[in-house]
Amino acid sequence: MQTTDPDKTLVTVLMPCLNEAETLATCIQKAQKYFIQNHLNGEVLIADNGSNDGSQEIATQLQARVVHIKEKGYGSALQGGIAAAKGEYIIMGDADDSYDFSNLTLFIDKLHEGYQLVMGNRFKGEIKDGAMPPLHRYLGNPVLTWIGRLFFTSSCGDFHCGLRGFRKDAIESLDLRTTGMEFASEMVVKASLYKLKITEVPITLYPDGRSRPPHLRSWRDGWRHLRFLLLFSPRWLFLYPGTFLMFLGLIATIILLSGVKVHSLIYSTTAIIIGFQIVAFSMFTKAFAISEGLIPEDIRLIRLLRYFSLEKGLIIGILILLIGVVGSIYALKIWESSFFGGLNPGETMKIVIPSVTCLALGCQVIFSSFFLSVIGLKRR
Repeated sequence: MQTTDPDKTLVTVLMPCLNEAETLATCIQKAQKYFIQNHLNGEVLIADNGSNDGSQEIATQLQARVVHIKEKGYGSALQGGIAAAKGEYIIMGDADDSYDFSNLTLFIDKLHEGYQLVMGNRFKGEIKDGAMPPLHRYLGNPVLTWIGRLFFTSSCGDFHCGLRGFRKDAIESLDLRTTGMEFASEMVVKASLYKLKITEVPITLYPDGRSRPPHLRSWRDGWRHLRFLLLFSPRWLFLYPGTFLMFLGLIATIILLSGVKVHSLIYSTTAIIIGFQIVAFSMFTKAFAISEGLIPEDIRLIRLLRYFSLEKGLIIGILILLIGVVGSIYALKIWESSFFGGLNPGETMKIVIPSVTCLALGCQVIFSSFFLSVIGLKRR
């Protein structure tokens, strides 16, 4: 396992660091020993995020390269480290001695085979006693990984493993942007969306070697990961719930219109209006994300936007609006025929409520078409 050019750095072992003086030396020495034993031209790079416990001096004394990252956050440290890395391959891992940097062969072999992202999988390997809190092991990681696999059709079985290897050029092409702990999710999500070649290798997770508490905050960082997964999946956040709500409201409206009691129509038609708006949000979000380069282009959305032009949207919106206007005028005529006196609510509400719903939907379609067209101009 050695590069064809002896002067070219093949592997960078990248460790984000914030006050890791207790364990940093052990991690650096393990990685350096691995390079020597396997005749690899590699470097150890410490992406320091403002340590004040002597971590920087320890790394320098051990001849590891240190890059200083001013912007705080796990993601910021890793982004700065990836940019500064000299290696064609990068293997990143925490500097808390929970990962074994003396055994990286599986990662490098897979990268040699052409994989662009090689994820460690702690659940397929071994989790030593005390290495992972029960909350993370049985709830946090499995649930978030399941959601990630469902939303993004990813094959990864351990979304949040901190030990992973990748080709520098492939990951830089993803334009990763998050600065916090959700950086780990962003890498997997974007790699899946952009169809990078991904695989997994089993690894062992060891107990954290530090005496202080970890930087990770279970509920805060768990929510940040979940929020990121939702925001990067307009289908699951907006499209599916909105479509379900519209369908449910439409079925309920049809049933209620054929019955006697009509007060529930207010709720069923409101469900249609809210559902439509949520579906519109899914299109807005996806079009914006594509225009900003956050996610790859979606052929289905491009075809839809080409077919569903601003003019067609305006025509559909105006037609729905006209239905509402006609229904409202009809209801007004009925009221006029009774000399604007008392009416039978059971009959008039069947006309008024659907008419008002059409007025609201028509306005939504018209202005949503304008807004989507503005986003489409930027995208094109």
